[in-house]
Amino acid sequence: KKTAGAVINMRKLDEGTEPDTPRQIQRARLGKKMSQPDLANQINQRPQVVSEYENGKAVPNQTVLAKMEKAIGVKLRVKIRK
Repeated sequence: KKTAGAVINMRKLDEGTEPDTPRQIQRARLGKKMSQPDLANQINQRPQVVSEYENGKAVPNQTVLAKMEKAIGVKLRVKIRK
């Protein structure tokens, strides 16, 4: 089974993102009057991927987050200092 885009598991969306990223995604999407399928279409992902990001169940994928940032106009990623 091939997964296009984000790899999903039960780990929280926290590595490389702000703690409230799932809420930020949902608020920004709704603010633009977009449905999950609308956003998914814009970023070339399945609606399930958007749902998993909004529910904090997606493993962060920097490419997907960058596409979401562009589509909804909100900064989602943070720089990780080592």
